[in-house]
Amino acid sequence: MLTSLHVEGTSLLHRLPVKPKLLGLMIFGLGLYFVSAPLVLGAALALTALLYVSTGIGLWDGLKRLRPVLLTIAFLAAVNLLLLSPVEALVTTLRLLAILFLAAAVTACTTIADFMGAITDLARPLERMGLLKAADLGLALGLVLRFVPEIAARYEALKEAHAARGVPVRLPRMLGPLIISTLKDADRIAEAIDARGIRGH
Repeated sequence: MLTSLHVEGTSLLHRLPVKPKLLGLMIFGLGLYFVSAPLVLGAALALTALLYVSTGIGLWDGLKRLRPVLLTIAFLAAVNLLLLSPVEALVTTLRLLAILFLAAAVTACTTIADFMGAITDLARPLERMGLLKAADLGLALGLVLRFVPEIAARYEALKEAHAARGVPVRLPRMLGPLIISTLKDADRIAEAIDARGIRGH
């Protein structure tokens, strides 16, 4: 079962501190929206894909992790082909793919604890303004990152259970059990957090 998005390794991205990685991801994502040349965007996509593979994750495993998002981008590309010109649809798709691979690379080479610490530090000014509690925001992000692979693994388990019983595997039929089991886990985790007095520290 996949229990973490983090991949152990010693690549350059692994050695970089988390804050520069997040800053670079933000600048890269914003910068791409000022680029409309397909060749440049294609080169950016190739670079980010190489960065993703350089984290030590296998090509097949890496694509498997991104499959739901890749399917979503493929659907958006098909819709854009109907609404926009082929060049505009290509530009939008290349942008999304390049950002996706870089974000996946940053996530793969950064532990959840490092993410939580960085987000907590970055949210300190908002805490001083009385808008939120920085530690709670960091904790929320950590839980989201932790549960993404957990939900994916639970979905795969439900799919295998349906197939073993000879029941056709259909997403609408599986959404109910998946949502219910996820909400039950969320309730248990919330109770554990409150019992330990973590929130509000």
